Amino acid sequence: MTHVHVAVVGGGVSGLSAAHRLRCLLGEQARITVVEQAPHLGGKLRTVEFAGHPVDLGAEAFLHRRPEAAELVAELGLAPQLVHPTRAASTVRAGGRVHRMPSRTLLGVPTSAETVRGVLSAEAAARVAAEPSLPPLRLEGDVAVGALLRERFGDEVTERLVDPMLGGVYAGRADRLSLRATIPVLANALDSGIGSVVEAAAAAMPAPAQPPPDPAPPVFGTLRGGLGALIDRLAEVAKPEVRLGQPVRELLRADHGWRLVIGPATAPEVLDVDGVVLAVPAPSARRLLADIAPTAATSLAEVELASVALVSMALPGDTDLTVNADVPLAAGVLVADRERHADGTPFTAKAFTFSSNKWAHLTGEVKFVRGSVGRVGETELLQRSDEELIEAVRADLAELIGGPVPAPLEVLVTRWGGALPQYGVGHLERVERIEDAVARVPGLAVAGALLHGVGVPACVATGNAAAARVAAHLLGRRWN
Repeated sequence: MTHVHVAVVGGGVSGLSAAHRLRCLLGEQARITVVEQAPHLGGKLRTVEFAGHPVDLGAEAFLHRRPEAAELVAELGLAPQLVHPTRAASTVRAGGRVHRMPSRTLLGVPTSAETVRGVLSAEAAARVAAEPSLPPLRLEGDVAVGALLRERFGDEVTERLVDPMLGGVYAGRADRLSLRATIPVLANALDSGIGSVVEAAAAAMPAPAQPPPDPAPPVFGTLRGGLGALIDRLAEVAKPEVRLGQPVRELLRADHGWRLVIGPATAPEVLDVDGVVLAVPAPSARRLLADIAPTAATSLAEVELASVALVSMALPGDTDLTVNADVPLAAGVLVADRERHADGTPFTAKAFTFSSNKWAHLTGEVKFVRGSVGRVGETELLQRSDEELIEAVRADLAELIGGPVPAPLEVLVTRWGGALPQYGVGHLERVERIEDAVARVPGLAVAGALLHGVGVPACVATGNAAAARVAAHLLGRRWN
């Protein structure tokens, strides 16, 4: 489509997916400009050379069972780079020791007492076993995950299983996260009339295959060269004009479409376009939509953000990362919130990924490990210096493996401020208000992790949907 100019504000995977889809829908002659405040594209997908290997400093995998990311990888010709995790086990440090993560749980929600008996105390396991005999549960509206589970099971299921899982995904806390937004299949099963959380979780999970397939279908995937390769390929195929280091200061309606004021306050520049995709975090979207879609801006102001820091370490290849004699090879460890060292000091990290155990392409003379620090509200923790975080994370790892951690060959601290939107109670209604308000503004769409999921497939899906909306408006305008 000739003589059409679309601005995509935000150069993360959501924005670049939108740019790619716009190119597909509008054709080679359309002008697409990606405006990104940071000095590089990619957002939370960032790959760097680290100890001689490409290593991800943000998201390191995507959910393969959800199709959008895997389909995009194939569409872009990256399928030969697609790899899946090894059979290394997922583990959780809870109740003072490391356990293999129970296999038949729904984000930690038990499907039977037997599945979680080893992680919970005898009393807590008995409560799980007795839960189906409690008065039937009826959901009314939305509820916090933690509130529901504490009422039905007591505290241990939340604190030892569900909270570590949700902390790993959202850097959030079960007591503040929406059931309907974070575990929708469980909410749907309860809505169907199943009155027990245990029975609803069991109904929501696919029945185990008899016999189980070998090999099992992959759950996660990544690219051998790091997920930054996805960003590079999107930018290559979409062929946008890229404006890096350019904040968008204003978004204004104009007679022809839209006007963006970009760049430094001392030397702003005007960009006139026909359509706009906003693929930016909630605070930036709220500011830009304040006058254009005030209802959306009001709802965006309600979205809380969590910050995290990642401590990436390259350790000598002979480092023993065994965390439990019963788990010879662990992919990583989730750490429950109230865990303590033997001397009583609290853990700093909320999770570790043993990347060289998890991904076969990272196996070699170096062992790659990264510790994740930060849950929502932990501002003081993240204000520590890089040196303090490195020391604390090494101490946590030493506690987990039961011995000293050798000096890293290389170490890098990456801070992601406001990286993860929190899906608080009422999130689905909040998003509906945002999308309904924006839908009333022709030529405008929103995308990103603040909407329908924080993972790569969900972000790709929002980018595709935003591009389709803007393209439909422009194509319709052409023929009307």
